[in-house]
Amino acid sequence: MLSLPLASRRKALPALLALAAAAPACLAQFDPANGQWGKEDPRDIRVMTYNVQDGICSSTTRKSQAGADWDALVRTVAALKPDVIIFQETGDNSGNNTGSGVDSVANLTTTFELFIRGGVDPFRGGNVSFFLQAYDASLDYHIFVSTNSDNFNRNVILSRYPFLDLTGDGESTISDVDFTFPDDWNPTFGNGGIRGHQFAEIDLPDELYAGDLVVGNSHLKAGGSSSDRNQRRQAAQVVAYNNHNLIGGALTGTPDPNNAISDAPPPTDILDVNTPCIWGGDWNDDDGFLNNPSGPQYWFLQGGGGANDGTDRDGSNSSYDQATDFFTGSNGTLGSSKLDYLAYWDSIATQRHAYVFNTLSIPGGNFPPEIAGFAGGAALTTLIAAAHRPVFADYILPEAPEDTCLADLTLDGVCDTAAGGGDGVTLSDFSCYLSLWSGNMNIADITVDGVCDPDAGGGDGVTLSDFSCYLSLWSAGCP
Repeated sequence: MLSLPLASRRKALPALLALAAAAPACLAQFDPANGQWGKEDPRDIRVMTYNVQDGICSSTTRKSQAGADWDALVRTVAALKPDVIIFQETGDNSGNNTGSGVDSVANLTTTFELFIRGGVDPFRGGNVSFFLQAYDASLDYHIFVSTNSDNFNRNVILSRYPFLDLTGDGESTISDVDFTFPDDWNPTFGNGGIRGHQFAEIDLPDELYAGDLVVGNSHLKAGGSSSDRNQRRQAAQVVAYNNHNLIGGALTGTPDPNNAISDAPPPTDILDVNTPCIWGGDWNDDDGFLNNPSGPQYWFLQGGGGANDGTDRDGSNSSYDQATDFFTGSNGTLGSSKLDYLAYWDSIATQRHAYVFNTLSIPGGNFPPEIAGFAGGAALTTLIAAAHRPVFADYILPEAPEDTCLADLTLDGVCDTAAGGGDGVTLSDFSCYLSLWSGNMNIADITVDGVCDPDAGGGDGVTLSDFSCYLSLWSAGCP
């Protein structure tokens, strides 16, 4: 996690105040019965898994076709506004019936840029009509396209926050877990399976979160044969072992303590105690039983199944989404089958909401505004988008320590080292702010978001309103 200087953190405090003041309005944003699918708390991290079944690829001719799958996919993502999305079955031009082969990493990255930001389509010509930022300009994402493919499609991770190496191996993203040797409860040689298991290490804002986030993405082997099931189980065993040992440290504090994972260069750190791993995707788990050791769900969550060897950071078992349709209670993500999952380290992250999003079940025309105008029929949006329905979950992550008193500027002695820390609000604090304000320093612009003077607007420079705002905070003192 990148550390911000004190000035930057102080600059962010008015925004935190505004966030708290806006809490009642934010609560109203999660009201699916009335077409509102926003987060209950804006600090939650929303992760979504979505098998788009060939709807996103470079050759598709439907990027500007109203009522088609591309349009439906854009509207679905824009309505749910996830912070992180893990996609499966992207880049398959043959499956889309508009081209041949799987997209290169470069071409699929460009395709997702079009999906997010629009622009001129270099593959088909003309401008793309349907894209996320047409509905919400703030919906921008960092794009990680896997180098692994099955010669048909690729996995992709989008994140609203940047990628950052958290484990010291020089990589912030990997397309597949490294080759793993049998060890302990993992009996398998191999990696993440036919399409690999993506990992992305994500840098969350220090002002809001005590840690960061790692997200994983799998599209396991489909099919009902014993060979198919074996491939799914083996991939899950390897990924579970990596979760437990490489990024979790197997309770030793050291990555890969048994040297069974061929990561080169090796990581130097495990994830810290405030950084969870959340992973999922299309697991194709037709075994359907949490305690069935032949299925991937068992291994992804429980690892060895014994004490202190689960896949969570603390050696316990992980949890999974248990998402259902808000209106019907069904957990089916493909017909009546639950194939799409999100798992998480529940010792660090707490799940607030988890739902399967299916526009067919939304009653009374109470569609999100992004869905309501769909030319193919609002109720049919997710059906036209893909046969799989998206699953999303909102997670409560450990929050950054809050300043108990915003007026206490000398807490670390920036202006008055003799004042020390925890000194309450004194004349030194006032002198500190006066020096900043007199110097027209940006940090003194505490009305940048209108906390004390809404009419000041944003980026208004250092004005008398800023001085009045601080004076009010200073006069109020510390609790």
